[in-house]
Amino acid sequence: MLELDQARAQLETLRMPFAAEVLESRLQQATDKQSTYVAFLIDLLGEELAQRLKRTIQTKIRMARLPYQKTLAEFDFAFQPSVDKKMIDELATMNFVRQAANVILLGPPGVGKSHLALALALEALLKGIAVYFTTVTQLVEELRRAHHANRLDAKMRQYLRPRILVVDEVGYLPMDALAANLFFQLVSTRYERGSMILTSNKSFGDWGEMFGDSVLASAILDRLLHHSHILNIRGQSYRLKDKMRAGVYGVPPDKPAAASDRVSAKENAHA
Repeated sequence: MLELDQARAQLETLRMPFAAEVLESRLQQATDKQSTYVAFLIDLLGEELAQRLKRTIQTKIRMARLPYQKTLAEFDFAFQPSVDKKMIDELATMNFVRQAANVILLGPPGVGKSHLALALALEALLKGIAVYFTTVTQLVEELRRAHHANRLDAKMRQYLRPRILVVDEVGYLPMDALAANLFFQLVSTRYERGSMILTSNKSFGDWGEMFGDSVLASAILDRLLHHSHILNIRGQSYRLKDKMRAGVYGVPPDKPAAASDRVSAKENAHA
C-alpha cells in the first residue's frame, strides 16, 4: 500500500486527480485481465482525459449561459414529423457556422424550438465552437442599459465575440422603438460575421407588428434570411406529448400554417 499511496500522491502532484482517484480500481482491473503495462497506462490516462474533457465542457456550458442541457438524441422526431431530421443532422455538423449562416426556428409555444436551439448549441460546444445564449428580453435590456451608459459599442463587441449567438423567445413581447433599433443594430453587427440561432412564435408576416415598424422589420429579416436555414414546426405541444399519448390531454386539430410561414426551397438554401 505504501507504493500505491506514493503513486497516488505523484499523480496528484502532476495534477491528475481523476487518475489518482481510480488508480487502485484500474490496477485491480488490469490484474484481473492480465493487461500489459501499456494497456494499463492507456486505460488510466484515458480516464483522466475523459474527466478533463467533461469538466471543460461543463465550464463552457456555464460560460455559454445555457439554461439547461438538451441533446438532439432526446428530441422526439416521430412526435414532430414537421421537423426535417436530415436538416437537423446537417446543422449538427456546424457547416452553417463556417458560412456565418443563421438558423431560425418558428412555431407555436411548446413544439420544441428551444430544445433544438439548445441541442445545436451543445453540439457546437462539443466541437469547440464558442456559443452564448440569451432570451430576447435579456438581450434588449442589456443593450438598453449599455446605450444609456454610453457603452453600446463595447456591449456589441461582446455579442459579436461568440461564433453562435442563440436568441430565444423572439416575439413573445412587443418591442418599443429603442429596443427594436438596438436589436437591428445587433443583427447588422453580426451579419456575415457570425451565426445566430433564433426561436420565435411569430410568423415573418407578424414581425412588423412585433417591432412596431414594418420597414425596420424588413431590414432585420433581410439580414437574417440572406444566409439562413428556416425550420417551421407545426406540431402539437412537445411538453404535453406524454399526456397526449396517454389520452389525458386532448389533441386539438392542427392549425394551418400561415402563408408567410410556408418557406420556399429558395429560402432554405444558402444565398
